[in-house]
Amino acid sequence: MKLFSLALFAALSATSFAKSYPVTGNTVNCRSGPGTSYGVKKSYQKGQSVSISCQTSGTSVSGNNIWDKTSDGCYVADYYIKTGVNGYVTTKCGSTGGGSGSSGSYCKKINTAGVNLVAQWEGFVPSPKPDPIGLPTVGYGHLCQKKNCAEVKYKFPLSQTTAKQLLSDDLPKYTKCLAGYLNSKVKLNDNQLAALTSWTFNVGCGNVKTSTLIKRLNKGDNPNTVASQELPNWRKA
Repeated sequence: MKLFSLALFAALSATSFAKSYPVTGNTVNCRSGPGTSYGVKKSYQKGQSVSISCQTSGTSVSGNNIWDKTSDGCYVADYYIKTGVNGYVTTKCGSTGGGSGSSGSYCKKINTAGVNLVAQWEGFVPSPKPDPIGLPTVGYGHLCQKKNCAEVKYKFPLSQTTAKQLLSDDLPKYTKCLAGYLNSKVKLNDNQLAALTSWTFNVGCGNVKTSTLIKRLNKGDNPNTVASQELPNWRKA
């Protein structure tokens, strides 16, 4: 693992992870939930591009039960969005119907773009070896739990593909504990959630739980302000 830097938080926060897709219907309603029974919050016109933050299942529209949560915080039927595939194109929203922007009810799985940026930051190590502070690691920052990383189910030396799979296996644990420490006052977008998951991945859930950073977020302080002031205090990862 590497020393966690404010630069990573800035890079993740500034990067747009949501992809945009064109609307195919003439006037498509964006609703407060994933179904036709939910109230209309706004409408999109044919040809307009919408950004999808996560997807979930809901009322079937012409045989397609996928609903897309847009960057406007509402849901449109995937049937009316030209994604180019007949299925999910991004992470699934939380079991409550998707992220409202609050980590407490947010998609608990870090998205693919977040995983890729964390991997880029950590660097690739195909076989177990000590990291800069002497801890045995492999792949993209996986901290070995047993001798020679015997707990890893992938064959050494890892390929970049299997290392990415290992990272994807590791990160949900840290996203889950991070979300569990945050209250309903905290509003994190996908980018900030990815960055703070990376921080949690580096310093451990126990340190995160008792950190001033978490206490300040739970007080309602701005995440970018908190990160800029608190992350430089962390020197190990």
